Amino acid sequence: MKSDAIKNGVQNAPHRALYHALGMTEEEISRPLVGIVSSYNEIVPGHMNLDKIVEAVRMGVAMAGGTPVVFPAIAVCDGIAMGHVGMKYSLVTRDLIADSTEAMALAHGFDALVMVPNCDKNVPGLLMAAARLNLPCIFVSGGPMLPGRVHGERTSFSTISEAVGRYNAGTMDEEELKEYECKTCPTCGSCAGMYTANSMNCLTEALGMALRGNGTIPAVYSARLELAKRTGMAIMRLLREDLRPRDVMTASAFENALTVDMALGCSTNSMLHLPAIANECGISIDLDHANAISERTPNLCHLAPAGRTYLDQLDEAGGVYAVMHELSKRGLLHTDCRTVTGKTVGENIAHAENLDPEVIRPIETPYSETGGIAVLRGNLAPDGCVVKRSAVLPEMLVHEGPARVFDCEEDAQAAINGGKIRPGDVVVIRYEGPKGGPGMREMLNPTSAIMGMGLGNSVALITDGRFSGATRGACVGHISPEAASGGPIGLVCEGDRIRIDIPAHRIELLVDEQTLAERRASFVPKKKELTGYLKRYASLVSSGASGAVLRTKG
Repeated sequence: MKSDAIKNGVQNAPHRALYHALGMTEEEISRPLVGIVSSYNEIVPGHMNLDKIVEAVRMGVAMAGGTPVVFPAIAVCDGIAMGHVGMKYSLVTRDLIADSTEAMALAHGFDALVMVPNCDKNVPGLLMAAARLNLPCIFVSGGPMLPGRVHGERTSFSTISEAVGRYNAGTMDEEELKEYECKTCPTCGSCAGMYTANSMNCLTEALGMALRGNGTIPAVYSARLELAKRTGMAIMRLLREDLRPRDVMTASAFENALTVDMALGCSTNSMLHLPAIANECGISIDLDHANAISERTPNLCHLAPAGRTYLDQLDEAGGVYAVMHELSKRGLLHTDCRTVTGKTVGENIAHAENLDPEVIRPIETPYSETGGIAVLRGNLAPDGCVVKRSAVLPEMLVHEGPARVFDCEEDAQAAINGGKIRPGDVVVIRYEGPKGGPGMREMLNPTSAIMGMGLGNSVALITDGRFSGATRGACVGHISPEAASGGPIGLVCEGDRIRIDIPAHRIELLVDEQTLAERRASFVPKKKELTGYLKRYASLVSSGASGAVLRTKG
């Protein structure tokens, strides 16, 4: 065991003295040391129950003969951080989480790790750490929130976000808005739709790094605690078998994850996180690869915000394994991939059943023959950009209109709220990319305002920033290169015509090349005065097209 190097022998008596200071018995010291990485805190609704999940994992580890030791990981609530400077600190925590976990695991000689994340950046951050450390490792999340209920209809976070737009448009009064505010998020857990947190927890199952149900069992169900105990027991088997993350997260496993991503209609943020996780495994995922998978993968689920079903219904319908079973009928998965269950993908899903064809469409009758995410290219985004195709209204799949240009989210939000955006417009928000933001803020507030004000069937929004998984509509993000790096989005002028053609995977600035050359010759990207971690992050971060990973020097 790795920990033997710091526990055994006369020379390690000082180390053992410190274990005794922790209250450990000789028996505990002699057993494998299993780190439990807890993302628990009291500010993120998806993390407030993680203390109970962690205790269940501890019990599972101890029952299977290990010594569990808990240490923390930070977490930012994207919903609370939304729309102000706090959102600059969301994506950047992905690397802080990976780095701090690496430091804690190696400094203390852990033999194996159980990762307990839930919301947004914690899942990819800990998957990056798992790949980097390559110790036996398994994941169990805190689980999704149950949907709310207002006026007899189920609701989730995107509902309250769009309700603000309806209030600003004068179609909802303050009393009704307050009702949505109080009833939309009724339990702990990651927000109830197929937003980023639930997308990544489902994809952790698809990657083979978590047990069945990790992505879908609701946070408040006792089955979640049972899952945590089984996960704690499973890590001891993985340690005995010496099955490590890079044995599981292979190139084929990432293809499986991308395929499931397209079938589920996951958040566009998965197009940042999967490449970043793969990068830690020494595997390259480019956007064209994702597009090729999307083109052959049918979209089987329309979970909120794309539709009116939620994660608890996906769980009841058979969960991620049922979706994978449908995909396997066309041979779309690598079924020989190893997983932390101790079985292959094929063995895992062999007996999975689709129990609700209204929630999980049979592969013979999908919502569409192509996947939920599309990558676009053109003179406005030479390196690519991303749209959640499954959440775009049919009439907006092709759109052309005049650019309404804003150099930050706040200015765009003010214009939308002030009624200055007209049907047919293309809202352009730039200098919000990984480097220019910095931190690549999510644009849920402006996209929700557009939908709430009744402009979702006539207005598109494009940005070098990114979107919350709660965003729906003709919203194109990750435009690369970004404005701060001299990308063409920085050359767009008010009134320029922009054409978006999602079926053709194209996005074009309809300005002649001579005019663009003249603009390019005099273009100087705007710079922001930065301090602290954001300054360091901006100096190291790569393009959104490559997952916004940090470049290493030397």
